[in-house]
This record gives sequence, structure tokens and C-alpha cells, in this order.
Amino acid sequence: MWRLDPTSDQPLYAQLVAQVRLAVAHGTLRPGERLPAARELAASLELNMHTVLRAYQVLRDEGTVELRRGRGAVVAATSPDLTDVERAVAELVAAARRAGLSAQTTTTLVTEAMHR
Repeated sequence: MWRLDPTSDQPLYAQLVAQVRLAVAHGTLRPGERLPAARELAASLELNMHTVLRAYQVLRDEGTVELRRGRGAVVAATSPDLTDVERAVAELVAAARRAGLSAQTTTTLVTEAMHR
């Protein structure tokens, strides 16, 4: 379901968090749906189980998933709606293209803005 890039500067757990967020935002993962067990997901992605658990904890802390004893990670009923963010990103991409910016330059600008 998910693919991670071990050569990326972004930590593996953060990549997993981002992919789960997108899946929830796009409706691929729906409220009440269970995420794979941490051990199972770690094995399928060839990760340390603690990497997956860290991602699940971040998702829990932000309210995207609920961690339930015996049921694992479940998409929360009130997961964040990213429709407005996706719309703003589409506008940003269009503006970057009009300005002749590369994807890498645009990504760098967004990354810098996120750290302010």
C-alpha cells in the first residue's frame, strides 16, 4: 500500500505518516478502518517495527488515528480534512509553473516556509 524512499532526507517514519495522511485525505483510508498491524507493516516495508510504531504514535497525537488495545491503529472518526490544503497546493503549483520554477525549487520554498 505504501512505498518509502530510504534515500530521502525525510525520516522513514515521517514518510509513512505523510502517506497515511494522504490516504485519509483522499478517502483511500476511511474512518473506522484499521491500519495494518505494526509488525505486519514493518515486515512488508522491511522496516524496524519501532519505526512503524513511531509513525502510528505521531498519527495518534495529531488525531488522525486512534490506537486501540487489541484492535491496533484505526482511522479516527474525525480525521483532518485536507481539501483546502490540496486546493492551495494546486494553486501554488500553478503559480510555480507560471513563474518557471522547477519542482525542486518549489519544494525547497515550501519546506523553508514550513520551518518558519
